[in-house]
Amino acid sequence: MGASLNEIKSKIASTAKTSQITGAMQMVSAAKLQKSENHAKKYQTYASKVKQVTLDLVSHDKGPSKNPMMLKREVKKTGYLVITSDRGLVGGYNANILKSVMSELMKKKNDDAFSVMALGGMGADFFKARDIKVSYELRGLSDQPNFEEVRHIVSEAVKLYQSEEFDELFVCYNHHVNSLTSEVRMEKMLPISFDDVTSTPSLDTFELEPDRDQILDQLLPQYAESLIYGSIVDAKTAEHAAGMTAMQTATDNANSVIHDLTIQFNRARQAAITQEITEIVAGAAAL
Repeated sequence: MGASLNEIKSKIASTAKTSQITGAMQMVSAAKLQKSENHAKKYQTYASKVKQVTLDLVSHDKGPSKNPMMLKREVKKTGYLVITSDRGLVGGYNANILKSVMSELMKKKNDDAFSVMALGGMGADFFKARDIKVSYELRGLSDQPNFEEVRHIVSEAVKLYQSEEFDELFVCYNHHVNSLTSEVRMEKMLPISFDDVTSTPSLDTFELEPDRDQILDQLLPQYAESLIYGSIVDAKTAEHAAGMTAMQTATDNANSVIHDLTIQFNRARQAAITQEITEIVAGAAAL
């Protein structure tokens, strides 16, 4: 019985240490989440202004733009930019997005019908393990990435579209709803479309120099890059929220295990004491 008590005590101690670690990781993720949410809010202010200017230019003079980034081509090949984390311990964050992407890829007739770019080590390793070619990958992104960190993969995605390596681009990521919820999104970023946007142009009273199409030639690639970067910021926020939730669940489970083990330990100790008293009484009666 003594060995059993020591074994239970050892389990309680090791589980308590695990609980302390997961509790600390939860606090770290919570701090990162708050910073990411603030970063996302600041970015949304910039993104809304860029979108409004772009929309005004597109709507100016009421004429359709001939810019290739807005023209719909026959879809022969689809590009997917898949955003995951570099590590685990984030619950179902990676599994949800990868499952959705694989479901889309399985609909394609062959490997030549799609191109995959991976932002995050978990996604890159996932596709490579399944012999799916990753045309570009980026790992080691910081917790609050700035545009310079992701400029290359974002610019590469836009460049591949402009060179007609693929005819449409989807960005696949987890959208941050709140600290407990995220939802998988597969948004078409290219070609750029404003079909679902209703806005009154505000540039009618201005003379544009150079003309609208020359301005759009410079602005539309930057606008597309801002859309993709916004998805990355959103995905990072969802990642921190998933990590915080996962660590909170792990901490709660550890505390529950400690509670159960403590009850088991007390019962085992009570049984041992009862047995010792019984042996003492039996010995005294024998005398």
